[in-house]
Amino acid sequence: MIILPISLTIAAGAALLNLWLSVRVGRVRTKEKVFIGDGGNEPLTRRMRAHSNFVENTAFVLILLALVELALGWSVWLWAVGALYLAARILHALGMDGTMPWGRMVGTIITMLTQLGLAGLALFTVYATPANSITTEIVETEAVPPK
Repeated sequence: MIILPISLTIAAGAALLNLWLSVRVGRVRTKEKVFIGDGGNEPLTRRMRAHSNFVENTAFVLILLALVELALGWSVWLWAVGALYLAARILHALGMDGTMPWGRMVGTIITMLTQLGLAGLALFTVYATPANSITTEIVETEAVPPK
């Protein structure tokens, strides 16, 4: 069994952040009594976009994070990239509310740099690896009880 601790932890954090963003949308929906669409309500639109933007970006980050971890292994900097991404998404959401006006821009920039960096590293890993390097094939095995 292959366990990717960084990717699993960041994915769990992303799931929790997704729930938080959903709850924030739901609170405004309930308060403003808007149950379909955005009803032209700006605070609701802002929260919906923060949530949607999170979903639009997070899949790419998690896929790249998992594949880079699988290719290169565990590292402190990969933990930092994942944690920084999650912090950026929190800043972005708060910035969309207007609570921290600079948070939206900082969150967006960190999100873009995270994706760019992970994509670049993924490409570098593939094309900088010597063609004659040894690769490991993972084969499913079956446990046989002793006789």
